[in-house]
Amino acid sequence: MKKTALSIAIALALAGCASKPQPPSWQPNARSALDGYTDAWLHGDSMAADAEFVRARRETASTGRFENVAQAELVRCAAQVAVLVYECPGYAALAADASPAQQAYAAYLQGQWQGLNAGLLPEQHRAIVAGGPLAGVQDPLARLVAAGALMKAGRITPADIGNAVDTASSQGWRRPLLAWLGVQEQRAQAAGDSAAVQQIRRRIALASEG
Repeated sequence: MKKTALSIAIALALAGCASKPQPPSWQPNARSALDGYTDAWLHGDSMAADAEFVRARRETASTGRFENVAQAELVRCAAQVAVLVYECPGYAALAADASPAQQAYAAYLQGQWQGLNAGLLPEQHRAIVAGGPLAGVQDPLARLVAAGALMKAGRITPADIGNAVDTASSQGWRRPLLAWLGVQEQRAQAAGDSAAVQQIRRRIALASEG
């Protein structure tokens, strides 16, 4: 029986797929674990986040390459900076062996922008160093990371803080929402705006439920 054109096309497609080399298993495993870590961290589930990061660290460490583990640690650092936590001991232990781009990104996260080569940063963060608007960062997590970096660098504005609150709120990310509402509360207190303080505290209480 003569093969139909459709069966031939399917056979060729399957042959093409089979010929494509598959990435080593540690890569998708590490990415899955880092995605799980980030999601759990932003939603405030520390136990799940810690478990996922242990898995990501184990997968990247299996390569014996500093830059792979450093990249995983930088993902964790960035997620922490998004909620205004700046200690990154895991990356610090690897910093000397990290790539120039990784070292530049770590400096950016820590607000160390003096002499920073912004060209080595991920694209969405280059404009921030140059004074671009936070609202111009399209990805929600990258926007919160940029806000945290601006905060550490002493360049944050009230509009940026409001943007960070709105971003976290729209995504349902409890941990960064509480962190940035805390910043708003402190600034309202400093300004003597008692009505704003009370309203922010009600939002904090609401977001803390569950």
